[in-house]
Amino acid sequence: QVQLVESGGGSVQTGGSLRLSCAVSGNTISSVSMGWFRQAPGKEREGVAAIDSDGSTVLVDFVEGRFTISRDIAKNTLFLQMNSLSPEDTAVYSCAAVEGSGTVVRGVWTMVDDEYPYWGQGTQVTVSS
Repeated sequence: QVQLVESGGGSVQTGGSLRLSCAVSGNTISSVSMGWFRQAPGKEREGVAAIDSDGSTVLVDFVEGRFTISRDIAKNTLFLQMNSLSPEDTAVYSCAAVEGSGTVVRGVWTMVDDEYPYWGQGTQVTVSS
């Protein structure tokens, strides 16, 4: 059973930065594929970034160039570095995991949120103008 615990959310002004962390337990991060998702009030959950167990990454268009997904294998932790934040980025951010690979294939994120069985509790990110 994989457990995920996010941290690093908070409140920033437009143009600010935050780094979210997702600590993984129950398996090694190099054996799981992971994603960051977000859900704003009144909106559906949407994918933000993914990293496959083999290290392949993908960012969705609206965060490309601003966000970076990475992992520290020694710390068994996933990160989401968020720069140039805008009020539109305000949401609860959650990390998710699935054991195995194949979620990023040739630069394409092949898995939707419902296919990830393991989720963290979420962390609030609020960006003020």
